[in-house]
Amino acid sequence: MIFLKTDEEIELLRESNLIVARTLAEMAKMIAPGVSTFDLDKRAEEFIRDNGASPNFLGYGGFPASICTSVNEQVVHGIPSAKDFLKEGDIVSIDCGAYKNGYHGDSAYTFCVGEVDPETVKLLKTTKEALYKGIEQAVEGKRLGDVGYAVQNHCETQGYGVVREMVGHGIGKDMHEAPEVPNYGKRGVGVKLKLGMVIAIEPMINLGRKELVFEKDGWTTRTIDRKPSAHFEHTVAIRKGKADILSSFEFIEQVLGDKEF
Repeated sequence: MIFLKTDEEIELLRESNLIVARTLAEMAKMIAPGVSTFDLDKRAEEFIRDNGASPNFLGYGGFPASICTSVNEQVVHGIPSAKDFLKEGDIVSIDCGAYKNGYHGDSAYTFCVGEVDPETVKLLKTTKEALYKGIEQAVEGKRLGDVGYAVQNHCETQGYGVVREMVGHGIGKDMHEAPEVPNYGKRGVGVKLKLGMVIAIEPMINLGRKELVFEKDGWTTRTIDRKPSAHFEHTVAIRKGKADILSSFEFIEQVLGDKEF
């Protein structure tokens, strides 16, 4: 069942999502060669709790951390570790969630660690662009296929692989609600978008092939060819004419300054 949200519920969702946005900005301040993904996770949990929320990833299905840290060829659901140190030239996607006042927030951003090769930077740029292409279609009267097609077309025309197994989702009182929001599809096909729907759109795009594999920890996914993967995510409310983005990259961009990544 797809739950339509009232304006009051959407504002509560916005509050949770803006906590996530500010948490990701805290990550942006820390990311540098030599920093462990465990240190990022520890700071994320502390910041979320200091803002009156709880980390909704922690314990979800048994997940052992407050954020997902997926480095280089890892696609999503990477587990932070005190043994994993970021290196110059890495990319790391951080997926983060917060729960406050009965509603969930969820957003992700892929960061550069120091100077990253131009080919990988282009992957990040294209994936972020694809997110906003999808958001442009997330309006009343369109269909989920329009969202997925916009993402898929933008990325595949540039030769990238669009992950199939992992998709976006509805979000509200539960972190994962109906409907699923694929990053591929056909225009005019799929669930019709209605006022009050809130969905998380999250392109996961690979430099090489689209296929992924699960690592032995049961969570981490990586590209089958071990080429880099990028991940960007916003939570949006369906409106007339233009989607209402409830999360934000503004705080990250303030930290990064002139550098987009």
